[in-house]
Amino acid sequence: MIDYLKRIIELTKKEKEVGLTNAEKVEQQVLREDYLREIRGQVESTMTSVTVVDEDGHDVTPEKLRQKKGY
Repeated sequence: MIDYLKRIIELTKKEKEVGLTNAEKVEQQVLREDYLREIRGQVESTMTSVTVVDEDGHDVTPEKLRQKKGY
């Protein structure tokens, strides 16, 4: 689990139970943005390692993906 995900969960729980201070709201937003950036990076990394092959065995990887790979 991503380290700051635990803190996001804690803040979300506290928000529902008693509310958050302004500092905690800012912290929560920053952590959420960091989390999304991490996930997007993982997805991009995975997608740039994918090669699309049709049923005849021909590489039909979309051009945009090929450019990302550096072909």
